[in-house]
Amino acid sequence: MNFHINKKTNVIDLGLIDYKEAWDYQASLFDKILAVKALNRSLPEQEHQTTENFLLFCQHPHVYTLGKSGKENNFLLKQEDLTAIDATYYHINRGGDITYHGPGQIVGYPVIDLENFFTDIHQYMRFLEEAVILTLKDYGIEAGRVKGLTGVWVDFEKGNQARKICALGVKMSRWVAMHGFALNVNPDLSYFSHIIPCGITDKAVTSLQQELGRSVDVLEVQQRLQGHLAQLFEMDMVENGVRS
Repeated sequence: MNFHINKKTNVIDLGLIDYKEAWDYQASLFDKILAVKALNRSLPEQEHQTTENFLLFCQHPHVYTLGKSGKENNFLLKQEDLTAIDATYYHINRGGDITYHGPGQIVGYPVIDLENFFTDIHQYMRFLEEAVILTLKDYGIEAGRVKGLTGVWVDFEKGNQARKICALGVKMSRWVAMHGFALNVNPDLSYFSHIIPCGITDKAVTSLQQELGRSVDVLEVQQRLQGHLAQLFEMDMVENGVRS
């Protein structure tokens, strides 16, 4: 038995927060976990320290982010046009291509040590997707995966009619994860018209609001999503509420 496994996960709701501020905070937690793991490599196993896990929830002001392997030409605006739509742009260190974040979207950043749960990146991505799929099912929406693509889709078995409702992009180092997922609840979908979302040209983007034909309480959706994540990962969720 590994006595250093820690399934306790600190849940912190950052509210509406600037993308760069949230990114820097994520990175500080990520580096903190990595530092513990680096220290443990120099210690006898019985002296190993446990690593912490965090689940950050937030919303961002209008922002476009491009993953490290993304293509700049999937961003259809010129930099000088961003001011006119009150948006910002960042080229970042997660996987994936370009995406949009904005108010009315639940952004989740699990900053966790997968060695506390399982060491399988594929399973990690599928569990994030599954938590979203189960959350949407709570609202009567059947969602799923499209072969060869990450994320969660509505009408996922209907080819070009499939509509993306949740994007995923993560960074992983020594089994420590950061970045995560963005679930469209009530966002202004017109902002997606300025990009080729995730570099996919033949499929649309949707939201919970658009699929249901009514506005949905973001916090209610977030709580359901948190519950499904806790169940799938067998996390012991602890509500911290504020940044440390």
